[in-house]
Amino acid sequence: MNVLGRTGSVNVGPTARLGTYRAADGSEGAAVGLDLDRPHAALVVGKRGYGKSHTLGVIAEGAARAAGVAPVVADPMGEFGGLADGPVPARVVETPTMPAAALPADAWPTLFDCSPTGPVGALLWEAAREAATLDGMVSYVDDADSDGGVRRAARNHLRLADSWDVFDPDGLDAAALLSGVTTVLDCAALPDPAASALVRGVALALYDACVRRRPDRLPWLLLDEAHVFFDGVAAPALETVLTRGRTPGVSLVAATQRPGALPGVAISQSDLLIAHRLTAVADVEALSRATPTYLTGRLRDRLPTDPGGAVVVDDATESVHGVQVRERETPHGGADPRASDRRHDAGAHGR
Repeated sequence: MNVLGRTGSVNVGPTARLGTYRAADGSEGAAVGLDLDRPHAALVVGKRGYGKSHTLGVIAEGAARAAGVAPVVADPMGEFGGLADGPVPARVVETPTMPAAALPADAWPTLFDCSPTGPVGALLWEAAREAATLDGMVSYVDDADSDGGVRRAARNHLRLADSWDVFDPDGLDAAALLSGVTTVLDCAALPDPAASALVRGVALALYDACVRRRPDRLPWLLLDEAHVFFDGVAAPALETVLTRGRTPGVSLVAATQRPGALPGVAISQSDLLIAHRLTAVADVEALSRATPTYLTGRLRDRLPTDPGGAVVVDDATESVHGVQVRERETPHGGADPRASDRRHDAGAHGR
């Protein structure tokens, strides 16, 4: 098996089976895998229905089986619960939580779109710096020597955060995330700010664990609908992982149907690009701006047109490949519902 993202011997280190090489005429060739031995920053893109989330699931399946790897999947649409229903070691955390202290103090104003230098934002920052729990932050706000309207606004923001049920002193930490199974964080019920706060806390916990000590397993953080997280409070932590995470051993795989909505660093720092079909001009142009010199011709001319096909730009070996991604081994929850299926089900039940 040839291994993308790997230089030297292909037989050294864990590998995720990705699929097969694909010739220009669509025929399938040799098996191809994805390197899991070294840290990577990977970007998986594609318009809806052409395999972007499917490919992320394939990578998660391979990472789940790999020795020395700890995959964590942030699942904003509830599509990856099937990982726990198949032949790979995985668990789904249906109500993921983290300690409030896992979110840095300077992130709390941003979480509520408050200016950190404004009176409300400054009070939130101070409360988060002085207290480790939401209850403690509320108490700090109530006792603060601030205008009553400022205290009321800050308290309302904290009550909103409490309603998300995502902050818990006994929430997930690095030790739990670096366990021996794939961890799927089901964020489908969370509003975008809450999910983004969770991802920031998770990304920082994994990064800090690798910087401060040498964990038994290297973390791989997999994000679906990554543009949502890069547009929220999680962005600084994700950019830290992208730009500095590979040295301590943190990998990031970001999947999105809107690469044009990502910051430039998310594309430029990726050493692996897996691109399915794209048609939006802004999305194709965003990728083209980061096209490496070793790619002959235009990227838009290399993009596949059918589901499951992908062009892979491998910066480790400075090569470009056509790939057909394999079928999933675990149930995939990303298929769109069909009215015809509902009508058939209703007929079967006599309605």
